[in-house]
Amino acid sequence: MTIHKEGKSLLFWMLIILAGLNFGLHQLLEGQETLLNVVLLISIVVYLLVLQFFRNPAIPIPQDPEFVYAPADGKVVVIEQTLEEEYLKDRRIQVSIFMSPINVHVNRSPITGIVRFFQYHPGKYLVAWHPKSSTENERTSLVIEHPSGVQLMVRQIAGALARRIKWYVKEGDPLAQGYEFGFIKFGSRVDVFLPLDAEVLVTPNQTTRGGITPIARLKGT
Repeated sequence: MTIHKEGKSLLFWMLIILAGLNFGLHQLLEGQETLLNVVLLISIVVYLLVLQFFRNPAIPIPQDPEFVYAPADGKVVVIEQTLEEEYLKDRRIQVSIFMSPINVHVNRSPITGIVRFFQYHPGKYLVAWHPKSSTENERTSLVIEHPSGVQLMVRQIAGALARRIKWYVKEGDPLAQGYEFGFIKFGSRVDVFLPLDAEVLVTPNQTTRGGITPIARLKGT
């Protein structure tokens, strides 16, 4: 288990601030041990909560070209047919995974392929399960082309709390299945737009693990 690079600076300064706060209170409130112990306990709990949010566990990297793996830890909240109008311009099966603040927030590539399209969109901060969050919230759209020629889109979506989307890819980059392509801070959602002939392997409310849970099987791969 390691700490993700997105959290190292925040955790360092948070530790300095909390340590300084507790030291200062011990100087000002000498003798009030109960209050000081409560503040110390709250400081430790808050720090541990933020620390666990930035955890980055090692996973076995999959190498299964026929499968599409979950891009994130979380819970399946949408499985439906929809029209993807931004780039693919056709009907797709949308599988959406909601990431709560307690989930690992690393985003992983569901397939191996080449990044054919990438676009960042500023936008609103509706709650991640809102029907319009997929098209109106701050988001990124990433299209990966599988070696078989199949293309699928992965969309990072900011939520009411998650106002910081990070990505580490650009158009033309090769991307290996299971490898990290981005990070979303403090809970949000990731959508995957699959071909209509893909066999969906997950069900609503199912828990997923990024790079570990297969969410679909591609035909003809």
